[in-house]
Amino acid sequence: MKETLIADIEQKMTDVLNNAQMERLHKVLNRCLYNFTVTECVNGSIDDEEEPTNETLLESFLASKRVEGCSEKSLKYYYSTIRNTLNIMKKAVKHITTDDLRQYLADYQRNSNSSKVTIDNIRRILSSFFSWLEDENHILKSPVRRIHKVKTGKTVKETYTDEALELMRDNCGSIRDLAIIDLLASTGMRVGEMVKLNREEIDFDSRECIVFGKGEKERPVYFDARTKIHLQSYLASRTDDNPALFVSLTKPFNRLEISGVEIRLRELGRKLNIPKVHPHKFRRTLATRAIDKGMPIEQVQQLLGHQKIDTTLQYAMVSQNNVKISHRKYIG
Repeated sequence: MKETLIADIEQKMTDVLNNAQMERLHKVLNRCLYNFTVTECVNGSIDDEEEPTNETLLESFLASKRVEGCSEKSLKYYYSTIRNTLNIMKKAVKHITTDDLRQYLADYQRNSNSSKVTIDNIRRILSSFFSWLEDENHILKSPVRRIHKVKTGKTVKETYTDEALELMRDNCGSIRDLAIIDLLASTGMRVGEMVKLNREEIDFDSRECIVFGKGEKERPVYFDARTKIHLQSYLASRTDDNPALFVSLTKPFNRLEISGVEIRLRELGRKLNIPKVHPHKFRRTLATRAIDKGMPIEQVQQLLGHQKIDTTLQYAMVSQNNVKISHRKYIG
């Protein structure tokens, strides 16, 4: 109870005192109250502004992230992660300590048998939430500051070989699926970006189009001559009036959804005995080959629409043979 009282006093003085003064206040309170026992007066009352609840603060945090451009999918993930943490803690956010969060993460990993990547994702989301609370003066200092990034082993994710890509092109079964494979392979766009495209948005003369990525950020992407030919053939074969670039193969010719693309590619992979066939693998393949062939990483970052270059580096696996050649060229 004593620690709670001290935390409450410090919280009330956040807007009044600077960091040095707050540190001094903390030492004085601990020294003065050292020999005292503090109990809560349940019947007493004091006129003061009502403290916002955890739920109110969480909603405000999500609102700020929405304004920043976070997708609804990300916001749902933020909400469930933070809500679960607060439910387990059963404390007001200003009373949650670093030790509380460390114990929570340790218990979560043990009980759920979660990977280190999952635990670090939770840590990252909690860090964002408590840093926002600190910036908005709801807490004195984020308790996540002293919880460092979880070290995770790097796994080399697979890319498509040239043979696998040609096998898929030769056996995809429809001109629509051929155009989808070519478009994903040559642009590196996300499947969610592709299914939002409309016919009129494709510039065949310049072989490019504008897609809307995460946070509705738009960027140009570029496709090759083969993709142009197959896209034009597919569109010429269409008999519907749906403005969508890709539609279902049967009536009523609805806009193709992400799940439809994923299912189609997964079936194709099983048929050809190609492991782990999914739309995102085309994106990783493009990034890897672009860097492997000497494309500057900053340009690959722009091509993929990544806000941080670290994200781009996670996608790209540079050929070890090219590293050897570059070593001999520049060093050896």
